[in-house]
Amino acid sequence: MPRSARKVYENGVYHVMLRGINQQRIFEDAEDYAQFLRTLKEYQGVCEYRLYAWCLMPNHVHLLMKPEKEPLSMIFRRLGASFVYWYNGKYGRSGHLFQDRYKSEPVVNEKYFFTVIRYIHQNPVKAGLCENPSDYPYSSFARYFDADSMIDSEPVLNVMDRAAFWQINLIPTQEPCMDVPDTSRKRLTDEQVNAMMRKLSGCDSAAEFQTLPPDKRDRALKSLLKKGASIRQASRVTGISVGIVRKFYGR
Repeated sequence: MPRSARKVYENGVYHVMLRGINQQRIFEDAEDYAQFLRTLKEYQGVCEYRLYAWCLMPNHVHLLMKPEKEPLSMIFRRLGASFVYWYNGKYGRSGHLFQDRYKSEPVVNEKYFFTVIRYIHQNPVKAGLCENPSDYPYSSFARYFDADSMIDSEPVLNVMDRAAFWQINLIPTQEPCMDVPDTSRKRLTDEQVNAMMRKLSGCDSAAEFQTLPPDKRDRALKSLLKKGASIRQASRVTGISVGIVRKFYGR
């Protein structure tokens, strides 16, 4: 069935989410986060988009942005191709890293604009990665007003000063925004399962795990499931398909 066309809002601002294929990890270490940010900055100059907020999570990315020269589809084609080429070279892998179609929603008024900024900066807090947005190193929050930042802070400064902006982003938000599937029912966090995967397999990344001999890979998958990881969680962390992981459930 053909996909329906996206609605394009002229001069629009969008909340965009880019996810790892099968919800697997995109970023394994600090170098991966840094490379994605370099790529984002490089193509900001090429594609001419404005950024109002960003957050890089282990297996997905949130951006609040306004395309100006090129449409979102071209922007993410360029970003994805560049970063995946670098990532595959680093980890000795091939194939897709990102889910083939980004998710986006239009931001149609000022109230929702600030809602999305708060939501993006609160993402790592909701995921249990930190207690305060200012503690998370891979979002725009702490760098929002840096002189060399990719962020266009003018729309914010037009309505509030820096102190007010800081305070509203520290207030926990429950507003519904585009989101990844709820993981609140999991007994373990993805970070905990990732640490177990590394210990059980001796691998430093999902890409390395996927190169293991089948017998060693299978033993590690069985152990992850026995230790409390869900099928989809083990798939996300290791990059192994849900169908393969499911075979070891209950064994």
